[in-house]
Amino acid sequence: MSTTPEPLRVIDPTWIPLSDGSRLSARIWLPESADEHPVPAILEYLPYRKDDVTAADDALRHPYIAARGYACARVDMRGSGASDGVLLDEYSRQEHDDALEVIAWLAQQPWCTGSVGMTGISWSGFNSLQVAARRPPALKAIITACSTDDRYADDVHYLGGVPLACYLLTWACALMGFNARPPDPRIAGDAWRELWLQRLQANPDLISLWLEHQSRDEYWRYGSICEDYGAITCAVLAVGGWADAYVDAILRMLAHLSCPRLGLIGPWGHLWPQDGRPGPAIGFLQESLRWWDHWLKGKDTGIMEEPMLRAYMQESVPPAPDYAERPGRWVAETGWPRAEPPLMLHLTEEGLRSAPGPRTTLIHCSVQTLGLDGGAFCAYGNPADFATDQRRDDALSLTFDTEPLERAIELLGQPAIHLRVESDRPTAFVFGRLCDVAPDGSSTLITRGVLNLCHHRGHDRPLPLHPDEAIEATVALRSTAYAIPAGHRLRLALSTCYWPWMWPSPEPVTITVSTGAASRLLLPVRAPSPEDANVKPFEPPAHAPPLPVTRLRARRPEHLIGHDPSTREVTVRIRRDFGGGQRLPSGMEYSEYDPTTLTIRDGDPLSAKAVCERRIEMSRGAWSARIELCSTMTVSAHEYLLSTVIDAYEHDTRVHTRTFARTIPRNCT
Repeated sequence: MSTTPEPLRVIDPTWIPLSDGSRLSARIWLPESADEHPVPAILEYLPYRKDDVTAADDALRHPYIAARGYACARVDMRGSGASDGVLLDEYSRQEHDDALEVIAWLAQQPWCTGSVGMTGISWSGFNSLQVAARRPPALKAIITACSTDDRYADDVHYLGGVPLACYLLTWACALMGFNARPPDPRIAGDAWRELWLQRLQANPDLISLWLEHQSRDEYWRYGSICEDYGAITCAVLAVGGWADAYVDAILRMLAHLSCPRLGLIGPWGHLWPQDGRPGPAIGFLQESLRWWDHWLKGKDTGIMEEPMLRAYMQESVPPAPDYAERPGRWVAETGWPRAEPPLMLHLTEEGLRSAPGPRTTLIHCSVQTLGLDGGAFCAYGNPADFATDQRRDDALSLTFDTEPLERAIELLGQPAIHLRVESDRPTAFVFGRLCDVAPDGSSTLITRGVLNLCHHRGHDRPLPLHPDEAIEATVALRSTAYAIPAGHRLRLALSTCYWPWMWPSPEPVTITVSTGAASRLLLPVRAPSPEDANVKPFEPPAHAPPLPVTRLRARRPEHLIGHDPSTREVTVRIRRDFGGGQRLPSGMEYSEYDPTTLTIRDGDPLSAKAVCERRIEMSRGAWSARIELCSTMTVSAHEYLLSTVIDAYEHDTRVHTRTFARTIPRNCT
């Protein structure tokens, strides 16, 4: 593995030409000696604006790798940053076609050996997989972090066939805000204003687009590599954290890909492992070099001698909204899926039991505000990301407890709930939570999941339920690694609501659950393995020197819950405030104000409302621009009601205003 850093040169901006005459803006770090001694190239390709939004993060990662013998290219996609064109949707065919041209361009440069890797987290992790499935000849390996193989089942739009109240509108609003930002005049030149106005006019109504596809149709199949795992032939390193929203995809890819592949799962949220929170963070840039040196340089780094899966087994902890570190240990699996059968526990009137007991029925109807203690859908390391004590939500749910465990057990994999269930309404959801109940009664969330019962035959075949007709349904919970101590109890909690994660069904729902052999919980119990000793200790986190950014305003993330007893209305206000206010070395100052407010009244699912705001400010010297955006989503019994207003200002003069207003029929949601 290359360890001695080399002097770098930076080509910024680099303009990559496309066959249709457009060009993409890139920044490339590479060794000074690359012209005489060509190196492999590594591409990160996404719309998050390399010259302002991701500049500080890019500076920590790409120069570190480049200084050890690579050309690292950070490319803004068509329609983002100073690149030409407009961005009309996520993961489009145009996005992938352009990426193929970028990879071919990189491979042909005199400073490149012709071998290319692709890397990224979240969006760039997604398209690393999607582009790999197109098999560009120069692409030899990818690192994909916090990504998915299934755009419908495992992204920020739907979960278990239910629209995500906490994220669907928020993400649409965020991406529309990205689309509305002006190119940096320092880079785009005199054409910046014309390009800005073009993007403002073409900015798509994304929330309406995504709600037009409420089941797993062809729209979601495109870009979902699970449609054909065999399409990927290059090597894949899939990385994520148990607190991230995308961890299930790692285990599915290990099971179904046939290419060389490894998985790495820590305790982290939606973050690179070298910045992982909860800790322990690891030296992932060093681990990345082992991967790249093996696949792009042909060096024997030992990376492919590692177990197929290295995962962090989390120990039991008291419930808390934030964890700086999670106690635990690294464990290993040589293959996936594991051969060990799951532990089956039956839902009985007495709780979770190994024997099914007599068949009876239990009836439950949830209050609309169940779920307030659930924390974030996707943890980013913010102070209130984790679920707090689950006793309030447990008391409002249909619960099943084990007896105190006689011995400790460890879970590794994806738990599942098989139910025989009836609903008194044609549309109904079942949310399941698995909790660790300590002897003092505190309840720590282990994992959770949801199923739209109208999708019990498949997410591509939604059908209204026949009231009071029993169906067989499987609720998949998010994969986990968790050790439950002896003396603790496991609790399964079922509910028909989970606000503000899930948009509620149109009417209050009462479900009837059959107990005994008809309903059971399957747990991926794992015995400690000799392979655990083969997990080599990771190096400590390392980075390139940070970009000298001036902090103009500290980050102020929020997760506030308010109750109005007179109206029975509950308000949840979430603000991530990723960047705070910053001044970059280029002189660009930018900040973003990003609250989402979600309200609902108990007993009235049609009172649910989401409001997402964005205020984006950018300036350099005498130049300034501002974007103001507000999106609102409400419901009737049969429709989603949507509105968005976007205003753009140059200095204090409004140069663009646009309003979207749509109603979208509900389709078994």
